[in-house]
Amino acid sequence: MSDTAVAEAGLDADAARRGFTRASVVNVLGNAIKIAVEAAAGLAFGSVALLADAAHSVADLVASVVVLVWGRSVYDDPDESHPHGHQRVEPLAALFVGTVIVLLGLNLLYDSAQGIIEGPSVLFSPLLVGALAFSMADMYLLYRYTVRVNATVGSSALDALAIDCRNDIYTSVAALVGVGGVFLGYPVLDAAAGGLVSLLVVYQGVEIGRENVSYLIGAAPSDEQRRAVADALRSHPAVSGVHDLAVFYDGTDLEVEAHVEVDGELTLVAAHTIETELVASLQSMEDVGDVHLHLDPEGIGEWKEAAER
Repeated sequence: MSDTAVAEAGLDADAARRGFTRASVVNVLGNAIKIAVEAAAGLAFGSVALLADAAHSVADLVASVVVLVWGRSVYDDPDESHPHGHQRVEPLAALFVGTVIVLLGLNLLYDSAQGIIEGPSVLFSPLLVGALAFSMADMYLLYRYTVRVNATVGSSALDALAIDCRNDIYTSVAALVGVGGVFLGYPVLDAAAGGLVSLLVVYQGVEIGRENVSYLIGAAPSDEQRRAVADALRSHPAVSGVHDLAVFYDGTDLEVEAHVEVDGELTLVAAHTIETELVASLQSMEDVGDVHLHLDPEGIGEWKEAAER
């Protein structure tokens, strides 16, 4: 989240850091409690589905700890070693989350396949249902809290954790179907449900990784966002053309570079004022961070040639 966006949300960097830290700590505690409850029930009655869901939460716990430790540095001020700030730390933490989730999901898928081939050995107990019901309530409350905090913080790492909490509810429903199969006399459904949970876990991890890789490699935003930046520049009454426009991600912030054509007879003071107004206009847009503009005298034709190219 850019400094401008934080300010518009009514937060300073310290307040944003505190909100981020609270949400991260709550995610750590919520996942730790879920692991304890599901693992205890799964081990006691041999449920592959519950153990898979609990193991998924181990990945969530690791991810929450990584986000808590690494993610807060995004709010640090720029320094000599990071002159543009620490925006890339946050998607790096989120990418780690996605990688851990994918690896664990593949491992769980292998275990589930073994359970189907070799045959499950699971006993039904109402405690299995109770453990899953508790887990779903735990994840729902954790999801709602994380979303509420992130509405003002605007963190991609917290967004990844919130999505993970929501998906945990779905995986617990799948595990509940497996436990129901045990109750009805079809214990193989427990292993099958574990396999379904594993596939959901892998998909979730891939999606988180894909999104955050684009932040790390400086990918371009959507065409709509790029057009919004171009329109904001051209809407200034003193601008007659825009060319060599580049909009790309620097971490989770958008960085803008552009050449802007203005009246070549302007004084340096007047040109500086226009540039300042343009930069302020762009930085007031959502997700825009650094803006670098080069003012060209109109009439030299660069912007027309760029448009033709």
